[in-house]
Amino acid sequence: MPPPIPKPSKWSKRIRPTSRSRSPPSFERDLVRENNKQLYIAINAIEGTKASLGGAYLASIIRDYNTDIRLRWQSTSSPEISPQVEAVSTNWYNPLLNFKLYMVPAILVVLLTAMAAMQSAFNIVQEKESGTIEQINVTPIKKHIFILGKMVPFLVLGVILFTLGLLVGWIFYGVVPAGSLWVLYASLIVYLFAMLGLGLLPATYSATQQQSMSLAFFFINIFNIMSGVFTAVDSMPGWAQAIVSTFPPASS
Repeated sequence: MPPPIPKPSKWSKRIRPTSRSRSPPSFERDLVRENNKQLYIAINAIEGTKASLGGAYLASIIRDYNTDIRLRWQSTSSPEISPQVEAVSTNWYNPLLNFKLYMVPAILVVLLTAMAAMQSAFNIVQEKESGTIEQINVTPIKKHIFILGKMVPFLVLGVILFTLGLLVGWIFYGVVPAGSLWVLYASLIVYLFAMLGLGLLPATYSATQQQSMSLAFFFINIFNIMSGVFTAVDSMPGWAQAIVSTFPPASS
């Protein structure tokens, strides 16, 4: 019977903010009997520097632990069959780090945001420039009917664009939604209504299409930068996270 395996270093308990190691109660017994046992290590990669440092610390602890085990068991077993502890990294949701799984859905949301916000703004401002909105104001058409009439065509166009984006992602990139399509399209309709409503804001205060385009482009850039596509939301300051939580693209 080989000597007892030393307990893991106490320093592993001090890396909890970014890294965490978990070993089952039967770790020592299974390692002695089967010469093989998995050790679970979770690394929070939101803050890259701390995650890399914490992962390096844990890997160093595991290597030292492995060396200590082999030295203690060297006299009782041959080096060829001495158990080894090996750290193997994997990633949740995208184990192979395929950038297509990240970028294809993100680009599709950016296209939907730009199309819905800018087209709804252009459509209202165009009525102002041509003078037809003054004629509409004297008709018995109610305001909510007029607004819905301007939003519904772009809502249908957004659903068609989203469907085409899913087909392109599936055919050319192999990206397929893993959840329910009904839930996906229901969320899409709510999101499109929010973006179409956002397009009405610059249209209300703009007299020309150039002004509405500038205002819509300003809001879209803020949404894209703070939506989590380029920078993780969890790595932002607390006040920025509070602001981002009110942005529809942050939840898409």
